[in-house]
Amino acid sequence: MLTCQRDLFSLPPELHYLNCAYMAPLSKAVQEAGIVGIRRKAVPHTIQARHFFEESDEVRRLFARLVNAEDPSRIAIIPAASYGIATAAKNIRVRRGQNIVVTHEQFPGNVYVWRSLAQREQLELRTIEPPPDSSGRGKEWNARILEAIDPATAAVALGHVHWTDGTRFDLEKIGERAREFGAAFIVDGTQSVGALPFDVQRLRPDALVCAAYKWLLGPYSIGLAYYGPRYDDGVPLEETWIARRGSDDFRALVNYQDDYQRGAVRYDVGERSNFILVPMLKTGLGHVLEWGVAEIQEYCRCLMGDFLAEARELGCAVEDEAWRGSHIVGIRLPPGLDLDAVQKELAAANVFASLRGSALRVSPHAYNDAEDVAALREVLRGVVG
Repeated sequence: MLTCQRDLFSLPPELHYLNCAYMAPLSKAVQEAGIVGIRRKAVPHTIQARHFFEESDEVRRLFARLVNAEDPSRIAIIPAASYGIATAAKNIRVRRGQNIVVTHEQFPGNVYVWRSLAQREQLELRTIEPPPDSSGRGKEWNARILEAIDPATAAVALGHVHWTDGTRFDLEKIGERAREFGAAFIVDGTQSVGALPFDVQRLRPDALVCAAYKWLLGPYSIGLAYYGPRYDDGVPLEETWIARRGSDDFRALVNYQDDYQRGAVRYDVGERSNFILVPMLKTGLGHVLEWGVAEIQEYCRCLMGDFLAEARELGCAVEDEAWRGSHIVGIRLPPGLDLDAVQKELAAANVFASLRGSALRVSPHAYNDAEDVAALREVLRGVVG
């Protein structure tokens, strides 16, 4: 059983930070990895050619292990989820009159590129709305997504859980439906990978894209993406030198190569060998793998269980456990409440969660404990009870 890991972080004891879906705090070890990187860059004569490759490749191996990808060369290092989504969109073939399926109020980084593609190529962007707010709406929402995928679907792009309230999407069935019609299956794992088990061999996404600064416990401005066989011969967003074959031989870089390195390395962002961010991300991934993703999910479930039962008794709507994650829970407050006033009450009690859409989004992690949830409970009782 995973126990509370708060001692590994710098969170003040009076702070009740239940907001990992916004941004994860950096552990002390991740902070130190960044500081060591800054010091190394301050005296750069120690940075050798191999350092441009070794840590990046180690990060690929760690992420491949996390999502059960057999080949680490299928992992690309990206600066943001939107970059990875744009890479996926650039490399799918579409024809006029096809459609792209997304979910209602999806995170904009996984919407704008599809809107642009739809406008440019005269495609239909199908935005699948959920049923009215209530517990149990996840089942119906999933059914609507499956129904929307048809022979004219070029791509299905969504998260594993919805970023506003944690509604879980059945990626196994949705992926099967996409493959039935030859549609690209693109998953934004930013709000799930690292806290909710994800197996690329079972779910078979064509692309899985993740920003690192949330559930991977890494820094901002770096992320990771898995690209499956559909993308083996694609064209990257940029033609960075380090993605070319033989780029590890600095003396021969002017012997320009048309061939890319094997796998998804071609999709790496330029300057991917960031000597500060990459070691930080490597350390964050190490935490996740050491604690265990299933164990993190179970820890959050146990931590939040009694509180969510009381929230329902107070008249709040919470999605059924079968159709949501335990690491992101949307609590829909009774009608008529001033949500801005609720946010102020939370801040006054040093409780930090997010308002997203119509939901109070609570997103705990292994650094949270019963005192954090008790503080949240008191605020909820005050504004609802």
